Amino acid sequence: MTTDTIAAIATAPGAGGIGIVRVSGPGALPILEKLFAPAGKGGYKPWILRRGRVQDTEGNTLDDSLVVFMPGPKTFTGEDVAEFQCHGGPVLLAAVLEACLCAGARLAERGEFTRRAFLNGRMDLTQAEAVAEMIAAPSKEGARLAAAKLDGVLGQRIGDLRERVEHLRAQICLAVDFPEEEVECLPQEGFLSAIADVKAAVASLLAGFERTRCWREGVTVALAGPVNAGKSSLMNALLGRQRAVVTEYPGTTRDFLEEPIQLAGLPVRLVDTAGLRETDNPAEAQGIQLGRSMIESADVVLLMVDGTEGTTPDTWALLSELGPERTILVWNKSDLATPPPHWYGKETNLSVKPAAHAVISARKGEGLETLAEAVRELALARSQGQEPEPGEAVPNLRQARSLMEVLGELEALEQDVLAGVPYDLCAVRLEGAASALAEITGLDTPEEVLNRIFASFCIGK
Repeated sequence: MTTDTIAAIATAPGAGGIGIVRVSGPGALPILEKLFAPAGKGGYKPWILRRGRVQDTEGNTLDDSLVVFMPGPKTFTGEDVAEFQCHGGPVLLAAVLEACLCAGARLAERGEFTRRAFLNGRMDLTQAEAVAEMIAAPSKEGARLAAAKLDGVLGQRIGDLRERVEHLRAQICLAVDFPEEEVECLPQEGFLSAIADVKAAVASLLAGFERTRCWREGVTVALAGPVNAGKSSLMNALLGRQRAVVTEYPGTTRDFLEEPIQLAGLPVRLVDTAGLRETDNPAEAQGIQLGRSMIESADVVLLMVDGTEGTTPDTWALLSELGPERTILVWNKSDLATPPPHWYGKETNLSVKPAAHAVISARKGEGLETLAEAVRELALARSQGQEPEPGEAVPNLRQARSLMEVLGELEALEQDVLAGVPYDLCAVRLEGAASALAEITGLDTPEEVLNRIFASFCIGK
């Protein structure tokens, strides 16, 4: 348990209707009593909001607000917690926070409230990480995945796996210590079967990590094509506002622009790039090169076709260069020119064909829903992604790396057993697997790893 008291603004930066200053630690109640003058008589009833005046240490009124005192250990941090629920002006909240610091608290570090919750046994490390994942979730599905982890679903799965590994370690110890006891022997076939069961459970968790990557991290979609094909117009139409400059002059976009957006529910990083063409203008050439680098790393490419000009040999050459398996061919300006049958290369002798196609009018906003669905389907197909199941336990990158370490130890253990390595030496593999599982939930996690995890949190959480 910690002996000092921390305080921080717990709501997002900027002005709002309500702003919260949170205090946690043994000094929470004394600070509350020093800075708050309740309206009416009576003390502080735990978990009950009280209205009154917040004042600084010199007695100057700062705000008319609500406060609540929550005694530990049944709080988020496991400590005494007090919250000042004030009007949400940044200057006002800063003044209330300063008063708390003057009254004996210190400013909380990044993620320190959640770190205290972890250290005080209120949650395991997977749940602590889920707090940050919930806040940063790029989609509704991503938030659902974080919520399942916050409920302890992943921690329970990891705990069960660790128990199974420890049971195998115990069996090895018995087989080594009492080899003459037939009942305690560890037959090779049964041992290998138990290892395979644990491997399958670990592989299932890792498969979920890959399958839901799109929902947790989003995908990058690049707009590519010749000048004046309507890339910037499409970006503006998808965003519902003018983000990119659109003119009739070629080469208007000199740099790439990127914006987060959701297309058919899928979190997307949308990138508008400069028109692809030969140019003697150094600035435009540099923009085209930057755009190409963004296109190369994109998950999905929207290759724009100017409908008033139609497809040309350059279109198919560009499609081949960009990678047809990740490219959607988009006929733009359908309000001005109707595409001919099989314009996208189907039932022709062309050797390259796009993964999908769409017909739109960016200027009139026509065909955008169909295009969004095509992006979603292609992104999920390429990543073998699926919508997460309700309550599914899905690891993050750190947790997945530890699970891969577990899988590696188990695979090496199988080889050792088949090669006839003595069981007492095989136990080293199981020890490594158990240690990696313990690191996931925080039972055996190095201090530097904890520092790195909680340093990514915001102050106040």
